[in-house]
Amino acid sequence: MTTETATSTPTATPTATSAGTSAATGALPAKALDGVRVLDMTHVQSGPSATQLLAWLGADVVKLEAPTGDITRKQLRDLPDVDSLYFTMLNCNKRSITLNTKTERGKEILTELIRRSDVMVENFGPGAVDRMGFTWDRIKEINPRIVYASIKGFGDGPYTAFKAYEVVAQAMGGSMSTTGFEDGPPLATGAQIGDSGTGIHVVAGILAALFQRESTGRGQRVNVAMQHAVLNLCRVKLRDQQRLAHGPLAEYPNEDFGDEVPRSGNASGGGQPGWAVKCAPGGPNDYVYVIVQPVGWKPLSELIGRPELAEDPDWATPQARLPKLGKLFQLIEEWSSTLPKWEVLERLNAHNIPCGPILSTKEIIEDASLAANGMVVTVPHPERGEFVTVGSPLKLSDSPVDVVASPLLGEHNKEVFVGELGLGDEELRLLKSNGVI
Repeated sequence: MTTETATSTPTATPTATSAGTSAATGALPAKALDGVRVLDMTHVQSGPSATQLLAWLGADVVKLEAPTGDITRKQLRDLPDVDSLYFTMLNCNKRSITLNTKTERGKEILTELIRRSDVMVENFGPGAVDRMGFTWDRIKEINPRIVYASIKGFGDGPYTAFKAYEVVAQAMGGSMSTTGFEDGPPLATGAQIGDSGTGIHVVAGILAALFQRESTGRGQRVNVAMQHAVLNLCRVKLRDQQRLAHGPLAEYPNEDFGDEVPRSGNASGGGQPGWAVKCAPGGPNDYVYVIVQPVGWKPLSELIGRPELAEDPDWATPQARLPKLGKLFQLIEEWSSTLPKWEVLERLNAHNIPCGPILSTKEIIEDASLAANGMVVTVPHPERGEFVTVGSPLKLSDSPVDVVASPLLGEHNKEVFVGELGLGDEELRLLKSNGVI
């Protein structure tokens, strides 16, 4: 989100590297972004998700926080007086410093931090950094090589000043109007496509700008709006909006079509029809998603006990089946609802029929394969003891990721201000007593 002020099968999971180790200390093997310094002025989710990916790739990410800290340190706490999971799961592998950038000395220190950084990332409300005195012209004057990335809710235009949150971006980017069932209200998706989805787009822009800097020697501005990122993820719905001009969308289960792409439940929206079918014993996540390809119809008809449908002209071809998608998946569900989802999965996969069980969050956090792939990891934390988080989905053969605990507030003040900026211990004490850090 963007806000105006920054304060925005069971098995044991693998244990990540202990807290305190970072690429900057030289304790880890060389990584893809070793030597890249990121000044992280982000908060909440969209920005921190981006800078965490950069940190996982080996960048030295210095998270600059107000002396009160990122607001998510205290939001949705499950333990009193300990950084929340909201914060810890979005800020691994970073260093934390505190700085009051509204003070003159704070502005001087921020200037020096900008001068020493390769990348600066922020997701304040529109114009907030400019009002601090750090316009793009001023920033590139301080450091012509810096890549300055900003996340905003919207691009230039009538929505620019709107406050942006995850579901607001989903609402205005095309996701909600096309999610849900035809006879129900628009729905938000559980995937954070507005916040973390935007963060991934920002990372792509930053990496491209760093690559271009190799030939130009110059940094540049990178801007990504949350609405735009969601829209990019909803492009197939704009495809279907244009196809509507030529008639109904046959692969949708809807009976009536107006002049807008309808909500179509669990329809795949692609070239092959799919649906989530119920399984035994009928719990909220006892479903398997099944896709019916032409080549899979014969074995599927045999599995569900209706082998005659493979040759029946009313069912034998995709063209014959498309007008009867509701009945098609009802027939499959009459079979699947008698079996547990893992058995349905096994039988469908034996015939190479595309499918996937609906996994609950509990099942995911206990999934042995996700743990083995480093996608669900247990991270030691100096105050929580440990927490479980999502590992890096980016797998580079020469840049493996070690997930390190998020930093405590201001944990690296002395390391950065004294050890790297050359401030004296006495000045550090004065900065703290004067509320500058």
